[in-house]
Amino acid sequence: MLSINLKERNTKEWRNWSGLVRGLPRSIVYPASIEEVVGIVKTCAAEGRKLRVVGSGHSFTRLVQTDDVLVSLDRLQGVIAVDSEMGIAQVWGGTKLDRLGEELHAIGVAQENLGDINAQSIAGAISTGTHGTGEQFGSLATQAVGLTVVTATGEILECSVEQNEELFRAMQVSLGMFGIIVKLKLRVVPAYALRYTSHKISFSQCLEQLDLFKKENRHFEFYWFPYTDTAQIKLTNTTDEVPGAPSRWSYWKVLLMENALFWVLSECCRFIPRLCKLISRLSAAGVPDMQEVGYSHRIFATPRLVRFNEMEYSVPADHMRIVLEEIRNTIDRYQFAVHFPIECRYVRGDDVWLSPATGRDSAYIAVHMYRGMEYADFFAKVEDICRQYGGRPHWGKMHTMNAEQLRSVYPKWDAFLRLRQELDPSGVFLNPYLAEMLQQSEQAHELTKA
Repeated sequence: MLSINLKERNTKEWRNWSGLVRGLPRSIVYPASIEEVVGIVKTCAAEGRKLRVVGSGHSFTRLVQTDDVLVSLDRLQGVIAVDSEMGIAQVWGGTKLDRLGEELHAIGVAQENLGDINAQSIAGAISTGTHGTGEQFGSLATQAVGLTVVTATGEILECSVEQNEELFRAMQVSLGMFGIIVKLKLRVVPAYALRYTSHKISFSQCLEQLDLFKKENRHFEFYWFPYTDTAQIKLTNTTDEVPGAPSRWSYWKVLLMENALFWVLSECCRFIPRLCKLISRLSAAGVPDMQEVGYSHRIFATPRLVRFNEMEYSVPADHMRIVLEEIRNTIDRYQFAVHFPIECRYVRGDDVWLSPATGRDSAYIAVHMYRGMEYADFFAKVEDICRQYGGRPHWGKMHTMNAEQLRSVYPKWDAFLRLRQELDPSGVFLNPYLAEMLQQSEQAHELTKA
């Protein structure tokens, strides 16, 4: 039975992590059971209200912005059960990745791969196509082997490859449009340790050795610093070494050097944009040579206290070099005030309908701009370059592609729309941002069929 009052008016402004997206939901609710989730959905459907589900607000787009009902699964967290023999963990959808990593580790298992931020909820991370790096590893969505979903009618559906496969492939990266993922079954592996190394090389040398780095390392990513020929490469591999207790000095060094100092430099850039080139060069000069051994979930995560806005595109893996060379030429040509390094990673292709890596091994290229600094022109130029090479945007990051442009790069776009319409014809799970996108595509598709 529903024990949450949707009539109570919320007066608290909601904002995403970067502060760029804001809204005043009419109601913010925190269900503590599947029954309460069902009750909320049924009430919204009966009263013609809309709802969106929020994880940790780490999306940079307006995916969860709403002036109606905002649902948080923060009270549905934790590991429910683990079958170590089968390598399957059942977890609540609202579980934050940092908590998930620690709870799985206590049981002796781990996720096979993670991104570098662990603040997101597992359901939110999967639904937006969140990923790590490593050419043998897909996005987090590919680790899901089963989903429990509350649909727009309040029905509870189970989906997997064996049960409701079509829904499962659409639900894995669904942007929250098919229903509320309340529980997940995740593929897990025995807990393992990683050795992480970081060092500086020339950007030119990095580009020449991309294939070598990605093939010889379990995880490979790199950062290029604009206005320099410097790259920081990060190589991470499994190790038999037993991790010691986390070093407090290493922790504080990361907080002080990579966050506090960088925040001060970023504030300088915000007030005096012409300093960006100098500060990018200073950051490049300060790239550390370091090694660290730790358990996987701790090595993957990096504290991110400096707020920024971000755009990230996926292109075919073999286009990484040419896209970066064009981005470098564009930055030099237009002299954009950018001091954040450009982050580059690899992800294995998959068969998830709206995954940016669907059907192809992919290179992901992310650009960032410090919060409060002008980003539109810089992001637009980078976006144009990525789209020339078949680029698909990360759904949780900023982009300007419209419905028909997205339809041209996603083979399953129409199938996704058809299934969404069947499950939620009244648009309970839509907000204006998503509704506009779908309406554009559906209208154009109808004209094409006519």
